Amino acid sequence: MTNLGIYSLSGYGDMINDTGRMAAYFKVLKTIISSDKVVLDIGTGTGILSLLACHLGAKKVYAIEPADAIWVAQEIARVNGYSDRIEFIQDISTNITLPKLVDVIISDLRGVLPLFQRHIPSLIDARQRFLKSNGVLVPQQDMLWVTVVEATEMYQDFASPWTDQPYGFDMTAATRYVTNTWKKAQSVTPEMFLVEPQCWATLDYRTIMNPNVTAELEWLTERTGLAHGLCLWFDATLIEGVGFSNAPSQPDLIYGKAFFPFSHPINLEKNDVINLKLKANLVGDDYIWRWATKVLQQGNAKDIKASFNQSTFFATPISPKQLQKQSDQFVPQINNTAKVDKLALNLMENALPLGTIAQRLTEQFSDRFPTWKSALTYVGELSQRYSD
Repeated sequence: MTNLGIYSLSGYGDMINDTGRMAAYFKVLKTIISSDKVVLDIGTGTGILSLLACHLGAKKVYAIEPADAIWVAQEIARVNGYSDRIEFIQDISTNITLPKLVDVIISDLRGVLPLFQRHIPSLIDARQRFLKSNGVLVPQQDMLWVTVVEATEMYQDFASPWTDQPYGFDMTAATRYVTNTWKKAQSVTPEMFLVEPQCWATLDYRTIMNPNVTAELEWLTERTGLAHGLCLWFDATLIEGVGFSNAPSQPDLIYGKAFFPFSHPINLEKNDVINLKLKANLVGDDYIWRWATKVLQQGNAKDIKASFNQSTFFATPISPKQLQKQSDQFVPQINNTAKVDKLALNLMENALPLGTIAQRLTEQFSDRFPTWKSALTYVGELSQRYSD
């Protein structure tokens, strides 16, 4: 579940149907919930963890969710007789205050990996502002693992539209962008590993203060193979002794695994040395990933078989004109859309109803809004974005 509310109801249903994940959370809740406990559920979605906490006797649950799925959660709570014990708050957790400290904080704000959007800052904030000194934080820890894999099919998903000369055209110019992205992958098996997995990072949510992660790893290859990229996954500890893993050796979970392609495949031989510098930095509301890979032939520092410097920062083509607009010397001139938004926001600030604002827009921007209804739709979207 996410604190930014990006899932559809069917997505929430998939999470509930993930028995490996749900069984672990239920086991933890049975261990830590009693009749005197006050619980905070961050990213409640349709409310399954809040419902389980009430079912197990929690005195009070604060259920936080920014998405409109919270209205479905409220209806489900009412139908099941728990609406008197669950207080639903539609917002992100960093925006709210609570009247009292809580005994338990539960969440699952991960994506494919725990380094996802503002997961870690949200947990740091909640731990510091809401949790009692002897309270329980669930999850407690995630360990992230990485290995190098031979994954022809996954690599072809990235490369083949651009390298196979569709209809006879050379489209390889796109490969430098698409190989700077990563994807969710399910079909990874241990047989695809070319080196032993190594722990890249340990995220201890009870003490973590920095959402950024960087580490350097090195392998001595033990067999030959064609390396296509990196596979990442995590082992979750919800509380001591209870958790789950989306490792390739485990049953599939909703999270999948993460596949980071190389710029091009590398023929590895036994005793080659692979050096990897892997970084994830939170910028705004999501992460920029960097993976710098160097392969030395038989470990010889002077015989570099491959050297890649990849980053999701390079995944999107940016025109010179767009780059110029970000220069500190650029003098912007607002466009027509900005003029529309400026008028609409000024009228909102003057506490006018949306219907009146829409009428003003149709009068001043008739070329943009031929009807009052089209203007009302537009200002309604602005209201969703900017109004309390």
